[in-house]
Amino acid sequence: MEPQTIVHVEEDSNSTPLLRNVNPADPMRNVTAESSSGPAADHATVVLIFSSLISVLGSYVFGTAVGFSSPAQSGIIDELGLSLAEYSLFGSILTIGAMLGAVMSGKIADSFGRRRAMGFSQMFCLVGWGAVSASKSAWLLDVGRFSTGYGIGILSYVVPVYIAEITPKNLRGAFTAVNQLMICCGVSVMYTIGNFMSWRLLAFIGTIPCLLQLLGLFFIPESPRWLAKLNRWKECETSLQRLRGDTADISQEAAEIKDYTESLRQLSETRLIDLFDVKYAHALLVGVGLMVLQQLGGVNAIAYYASAIFESSGFSSRTGTLAMVVIQVPMTLLGTLLMDKSGRIPLLMISATGTCLGCFLTGLSFLLQDLQIWKYSPILALIGVLVFTGSFSLGMGGIPWVIMSEIFPINVKGLAGSLVTVVNWLGSWVISYSFNFLTEWITSEGTFLIFSIASGLTLVFVAKLVPETKGRTLEEIQASMVLFNRKN
Repeated sequence: MEPQTIVHVEEDSNSTPLLRNVNPADPMRNVTAESSSGPAADHATVVLIFSSLISVLGSYVFGTAVGFSSPAQSGIIDELGLSLAEYSLFGSILTIGAMLGAVMSGKIADSFGRRRAMGFSQMFCLVGWGAVSASKSAWLLDVGRFSTGYGIGILSYVVPVYIAEITPKNLRGAFTAVNQLMICCGVSVMYTIGNFMSWRLLAFIGTIPCLLQLLGLFFIPESPRWLAKLNRWKECETSLQRLRGDTADISQEAAEIKDYTESLRQLSETRLIDLFDVKYAHALLVGVGLMVLQQLGGVNAIAYYASAIFESSGFSSRTGTLAMVVIQVPMTLLGTLLMDKSGRIPLLMISATGTCLGCFLTGLSFLLQDLQIWKYSPILALIGVLVFTGSFSLGMGGIPWVIMSEIFPINVKGLAGSLVTVVNWLGSWVISYSFNFLTEWITSEGTFLIFSIASGLTLVFVAKLVPETKGRTLEEIQASMVLFNRKN
């Protein structure tokens, strides 16, 4: 039998759905507003900014791991004598480790807290980078890559969740999108410095942000929503006050968190099978669908093998990867700034349109090259990759992770987040491992045409199913999901 909930949806004066607890005798409902009488907590404080920066160092590590394989490819193959198939295994085994980390990420983050989960993951990243740097054979290279993958698999879930749980609603989109900005920065730094140094030194440099995050975690507060879930109300309020500032009035936000958390306590403990209950169907479809479409668009084919793509198109790999850096960082920053102004849906639509066009142009350049009817096809390949990179950085790179961190209720967030993250990494592995073979089996132009079609399908999916979460608290988003499920 489906457990009963004591939650219902009301409308405020602005017709925004709010979640309320209908039990008037609930002792946790009346949070002492007199404990703080300052202004509303809707601005960025020093503690909030610092906490977000420390957490997104994990995203930077994610980016360095993804960006490492492209500039290191020729050096590793030459020095260790790897075949193309062996290097494809090395490049893609990161995602196998990440899938394992993603499977465990929700449980680890829910059991030990968001901060400890980040620290735990960085230990594996450190070991992984050290093993890669010291590798003399393919097996140690793969073990190190797998270990780093396991670490970033956990980070890819816990970082956006932690940021979403500590930020006020009017800043949450931009702050969570910094996750993608730092991934982009990590990739860009590896692309840039990888052109000028050995792959071993490049791997050693990858340990630096791991150490910085491990140190910084000692100085940031735990997620107040995670503390509330464990019934640690006093620590929840203390953490929230630190994040919002000493003079901020946290009473309303604390009341919403406590109301919602207490309501969820009436539900039975969630199992994996429970995720497929109809009441979570919309959230699960959106979360999984966005991750699948993000990967089928070909991002990791371009990220992992950018140098090889440019070389096969006849364009300079060094110039091409540096051009990608010039494009992706500003576009990611632009997407971050627009996140809480334009909303999630418009950015996703523009981004998917651009990735569709970019893959089409790249595929067209390879077709023209094969037909030998236009000598400037390498330039078209560069334009296509840059259009794809800029468009992906604007929205499709970060927004699926933002939405994933927003749409699941706290009682299933760990399991659901793990499932969604596993799906993302599974898609990443499929694309990163099969790309080199696909270009041989169905040609490069055929491969990029498939990526272009997937981006076109993303437009339809976003328009029909993805909710706008801009400007809503996490509790309000859950209320709107309840309304959607009832209507459908």
